[in-house]
Parts: sequence; C-alpha cells; structure tokens
Amino acid sequence: MHIGVDIGGTFTDIVVLEDGALRIHKLSSTPDDPSRGMLAGIADVTGGDMSAVESVAHGSTVATNAILERKGAQAAFLVTAGFRDLLEIGRQERPDLYALHPVIPPPLIPRERAFEVVERLDYTGDVLIPLDVDALDRVIDQLAALKVEAVAVCLLHSFVNPAHEQTVGGRLRAAFGESFPVALSSDVLREFREYERASTTVMEAYVRPVMSRYVQALVNAIPAPLRVMRSDGGVMSAARVSTEAVQTALSGPAAGVIGALHLAKLRHIADIITLDMGGTSTDVALCPGDVQLRRDAQIDGLPLQIPMLDIETVGAGGGSIARLDAGGALRVGPESAGAQPGPVCYGRGGTLPTVTDANVVLGRIDPARFLGGQMRIDANTARHALAELGAQFGRTAEDAALGVIEVANANIERAVRRVSVARGHDPRRFALMAFGGAGGLHACEIAERLGIRRVMIPPSPGVLCALGLLLARIEVTRARSVMEPVVAGQPLVESDATARDAVQACIAELQKERIAPERIQHEVTAEMHYLGQAYELSVPFTADGTALAERFHDAHRAAYGHAFPNRPCQVVTVRARGIGAIDAPEFAWQQPVPRDLDGGVYERAELTPGSRFDGPALVAQLDATTYVPAGWRATVDGYGLLFLER
Repeated sequence: MHIGVDIGGTFTDIVVLEDGALRIHKLSSTPDDPSRGMLAGIADVTGGDMSAVESVAHGSTVATNAILERKGAQAAFLVTAGFRDLLEIGRQERPDLYALHPVIPPPLIPRERAFEVVERLDYTGDVLIPLDVDALDRVIDQLAALKVEAVAVCLLHSFVNPAHEQTVGGRLRAAFGESFPVALSSDVLREFREYERASTTVMEAYVRPVMSRYVQALVNAIPAPLRVMRSDGGVMSAARVSTEAVQTALSGPAAGVIGALHLAKLRHIADIITLDMGGTSTDVALCPGDVQLRRDAQIDGLPLQIPMLDIETVGAGGGSIARLDAGGALRVGPESAGAQPGPVCYGRGGTLPTVTDANVVLGRIDPARFLGGQMRIDANTARHALAELGAQFGRTAEDAALGVIEVANANIERAVRRVSVARGHDPRRFALMAFGGAGGLHACEIAERLGIRRVMIPPSPGVLCALGLLLARIEVTRARSVMEPVVAGQPLVESDATARDAVQACIAELQKERIAPERIQHEVTAEMHYLGQAYELSVPFTADGTALAERFHDAHRAAYGHAFPNRPCQVVTVRARGIGAIDAPEFAWQQPVPRDLDGGVYERAELTPGSRFDGPALVAQLDATTYVPAGWRATVDGYGLLFLER
C-alpha cells in the first residue's frame, strides 16, 4: 500500500495505491494542526492497521504558513561586520511605485537579533580580514543569553570560499549541540547575489525547527517511509527536511502539476495548462511539453531563490468570499471561508457568500450528491446569502451568483494569461487540464474566455494533487556560482569541474535514499548572461565554450527576440539535478465503446469509456463536480479522462 496525502485549505485529500488499484478518501482539514487531519485520514483508509503501508508521500504548506503568519523559530542572523542591516536594506525596491506610504514587509529576523562577525573575503574568496574567533565566541554567548532556536549565517562572498562560514557553523554546534539548527548560506544557496542568498538562508533557519517538529511527529506516528513534496516537483525523505526545510516552502500546488502532466502524456498530449481550483485559491501553470522551473519567487515580499515550479496563484477558490467594495464593485477573494466555518451552504456557521454558494444557487452543484452524498449541503441558506448580496446592488440571488462566477472566472483568466500570453505562448494551442474540487465547475467557461477548445478532467480531479505525490520522483539539486567567462574554442575548466562535483553529490544523496544506480538520472544546466546583464537564462551545460555560447544565444533569441553573438557571455551558476525513479502507479487502458447519452446529471462512476453527451450537463462524483455548458460535448476515453470540447 502506497499513500499520497495533500492537505488543502478546506479538505485533506488521500489517494491509496494498493495492489495496483487506486482508491480515494476526503475529509475536512484541521487548520489548527494539519497533521491531525492527515493521521485521521490515514487511519480511515487503513482501518487503523498500517502494517501494509510501504510509503507515504505528503504535500505540506506548514513552511509557507509559518512565514506568512510569522510563526517560525526565534532565530538569529550572523553577517560580516558592516552588513548588519542587509535584510532591511535589501534591493531598495519600492513594491508599489505610486504608494505614498509604501509598506515594506519586515524581515523574519529583526535587527536586534542580527550580529556582526569580524571577517572579510574578497570577490575571489581570498582572505582580507581573518575570522576573529574570540569575537565570534562573544557573539555566541549573546545568542545563548537570548535563547535563540536557530541561527542563519551569511558571510560576504562565502559562495566562493565557505571556509569562514564552516568555522562559524562548527563553533555554533560545539556551543549548542550537533542537532542545533544552523543554516549556512554556503550550504543552503551557494550562489551570488548577497541579499537573495541571505533572505533564503534566513527562511531556512526560520522554518527548519517548525518543519522538523512537524515531520518528526508524523514519522513517529507512521511506521513507513515518509516523503515530503519539494517546490520543484520532486519529493525528498523526511530526514532531509531537517537540512532542506526551505525546499518545501512552495510545494503545495506542485504535486497537482506533476499528476496532470503525467495523465496528459498518457494520451500523448504535450502542451497543457493546468488549472487547480481548490477551496482557498486557484493555481495555474504552463507546461509546454514539460514542467517549467523558476527561481525568483517571493513569499510575503521576501525573496526566495530556490528551484520551483512556475505556478501562478490567485485567491479564487470555492471558499472565496464575495462582497461589494467601497466603490460598489463586486469582489471575489482573496479572503476565504476556509474549512471552518466554510461556505454558507456547509451549515457550519458561515454567513458570507462564497463561490461554492454561487454554484449551488445556479444548480451547478447537486446538494444530494456533494461529497458522494456524505456531506449535507443547504441550498436555501446559500440562496439567502446570495439574495442579501444581490439586494445591495438591486439584483436577484441568481444574478448575484452569476456575477460571483464571472468575477472569479475573470480572476483565473488573468492568472492563465500571466503564465501564457505574458511569456510568449498562445493559450489557444494548449489543452486545459482542470482539477481540484472546483476546477471542473469553471473550466469550460475559462476555456471560452481564452479561446481554448479542449478541456480535460482527470478521473479523480479533486484528489489529483494527492495522486501526483505518488507519481513524483525523488530529486536532489546542487548548484554553485562560478562566474566563468565563455571563450569560443576553449573548454570551461572551472564550470566542468563544478558540474562533475555537483553530479556526484546528487548521486550520493540519492543513494542515501536507497535509489538503485540504474534508476538514477541527472542533468546539468548553466545559468548564463551577457556581461553586464543582471539576470540569467538557463541552458543545458557543455564544457565546449563554442557550443555553450551558441546555446545561450539561441535561448536569448527565443526569450527576447534577439541575441548578441559578438558580445561576451559568462557562466554564472552551474546547477545539477539528480532524479531517482520510483515505482509509479500504472493506468490501464480500456477500449472505448461508443455510447451516446442525453444531457442531464451523471455519476462519474457510471460513465464508461466511449460514453459521450452534449451539455448542459453535470458530472458528479465523490471529490468534485464537472459542469458541461451548452455548446460543449463530453467524451470519456480509455483511461477514464473526461474530454470536453467545443
């Protein structure tokens, strides 16, 4: 038995793979302690007997929430003398250009817990000022008096020469114990750009104790190997979370993209846009043949420089609250009713209308079939809430519900355009893979807005993120900045040596995860720019200077429409990615037998391969509802995918 668990804002989703068969389970999330709902769900699907469980994969938002809610560890920050204000100064950017009183998010570690270390390296890593160990020990005494829970260390130019940081880390562990959380920037992010490196290292120290406690509690309760989702779409062992906690900071929606792309590739569909609409938010991603990675994310305005899937999130989910703003305009989200009290129709004390309530009023959710009939839905209270909203601008409950759906769809449409049109891709040549509990309710109308002609709904759309956890591979990344010029006709000596070392480090880490050598793959990329540019493009690495320069010129031309073949370029960072294959679920193909049906309300389980019908229609199932508007045709394929086409 293999179990995937995805904890959302409203529901905790569980997928079980047992003897080649998949089954699903959903239960309400427990926001006060996410692990409580997870363990209760695992107990439900195992009957309390976990002896048959071989592995559990988990997608977590604990690190993200700790940063957003400022509930991380009481950490300290050690920097080179003269750089104590690094976190406050940042890049001196104005987040809102026209704000008269811009609000800058405070750093996770306040200035009073930032301490200077007497030392200095130059940009080549040579020592200008030796590390003053006596002064360091006095700082450590101050940290002991403050009873800090973790320490982040980011010394100038340590990405070139980590010797001083390693000495600092050693003395900290000698003083506080080997298990004390010490985050060295040369371990967390051995790359240039001082502020981004410092910010990422601080996040690691800030969330590491929180994630370690959370994961350890799960390990103690689950007698099977536990793997945790990373932000880049891979998974890692629970043991690695204690040293790479920040890698989970944006892992929440990653599993859904992995699951969606896997199902699309079963049908040899290369280009998809994923639309994951849950209870709190909607996540969209563009996959032109494969997942897209980025490294310039922010959490609450704080830079986080780690590899992550390129996902755009908007506060438009089933629980998003609808209201009129001060100017009388209808707004939907980003505030959400969450799991408690939830939408008005849940009957748990919610009084503010949500997107789910609007769908109930419009008849797009069948109260008798919601959550497979296991959860009571009160359509009358939903109608009353929408009627009150409509009365504020002289409309009926149905008019208000339509308005709520229109505004939510417009918000999601803009997010899709940001990952497609804004990056040079025409969404009309992509298929839309919609999932999440609410994805199928909105997919066709959003596709209409974007000119997309084909929508795909997975067999179990509401739990695709949990399924994606069972499909995700074990991944390790190692990177280092080299700042090596590329000269035509000459090999890249330092970059090539760095690449080999990084690959070996990835392989060694995967072998610790008990991945057999024959199941390990790796890839190496070079992040490059023209001399004088501030940002990089990633290209497949080769030590041949002429070939690497050509790859970069081609990538620059594809990204920006032009290139400068005669301008010198530079390898900034070499990045290796190790991938360990795991036994993924297999999906059996059943030969479709054409069967025409009349429009109406269908149970998903009753739709056999080859079933087809025209909208308007609803498809109800335990984990989601799909709305097929008029003008669309639905067809079930041999994998159980529901294809909707105009």
